[in-house]
Amino acid sequence: METSNAPAARSSRVQRWIGHLFREWTVESWRPIAPPFAKPEPEKWSDAQVTLAWLGHATVLLNFFGVTILSDPVLFPRIGIRLLGFTIGPKRLTAPALEFHQLPQIDVIVLSHAHFDHLDRRTLRCFDRATSVITARATSDLLKGTRFSDVTELEWGQSRTLSTTVGQSEVTAFPVKHWGARTQRDTYRGYNGYLIERNGRRIIFAGDTAMTENFAELRRHGAIDVAIMSIGAYNPWIQSHCTPEQAVQMANAAGARFIVPVHHQAFRLSFEPFREPIERFEAALSKTPERIALREIGQTFVLPL
Repeated sequence: METSNAPAARSSRVQRWIGHLFREWTVESWRPIAPPFAKPEPEKWSDAQVTLAWLGHATVLLNFFGVTILSDPVLFPRIGIRLLGFTIGPKRLTAPALEFHQLPQIDVIVLSHAHFDHLDRRTLRCFDRATSVITARATSDLLKGTRFSDVTELEWGQSRTLSTTVGQSEVTAFPVKHWGARTQRDTYRGYNGYLIERNGRRIIFAGDTAMTENFAELRRHGAIDVAIMSIGAYNPWIQSHCTPEQAVQMANAAGARFIVPVHHQAFRLSFEPFREPIERFEAALSKTPERIALREIGQTFVLPL
């Protein structure tokens, strides 16, 4: 039941957020963007392995036994509304680990939902028709103006088998606890997590989610090798983003062997301190630190087979 102070608290959060966005467009415009911790070298990756690198925010580059997959690609300095050649929205804190021209040819892009920090049309326009796209329900219209010719919308529980020169991969959408509207009125848009399977190995890309029991259902597909989990933007958006501890709980529920923590250190989208998400994540896994696949933007992880 809502208390009498709840509307005032929501109003205060909204006012603080509007103030933050104003600072992002004025004072923060002059702030330099920090370089990434490391730079991946995908040209050296083996097609006989499973290798991934965190490029920043929710963008992860994956070589899955020769199939190249990219999650929620966002590679420009700002996210938000594009007007008259300018992007009105948050500026990066940390540069992406790779620029577009440094990427290998991408076979598949998976898009979790339509929020500006996950579906960046400016980045997506850089790709050509050779790349396939898996996206959430009622979001393919946002890809108009791109060169993609193979776009598949998946609802929860639906799968798509992708064929490439090196074999097949299967992508299955599963339910998460978030929301998909890009503006105030398009609340009909979907939002997905994805299970990606190839050669008997399985990777979860959770997109954005608050705490949910849905991850336990993924065990029926078989052992999960890696779970890519968002761990930031929980203060004050706990209704739609999980805490680092909850991210670990959900990855554990899925039976994930390794966890990749993302959605922190790239943009200031909430009020928790810059290093707090990764510090809390490391503390939550203090008894099994070997399960942390990587910690910083630009780091690379090779799955032990």
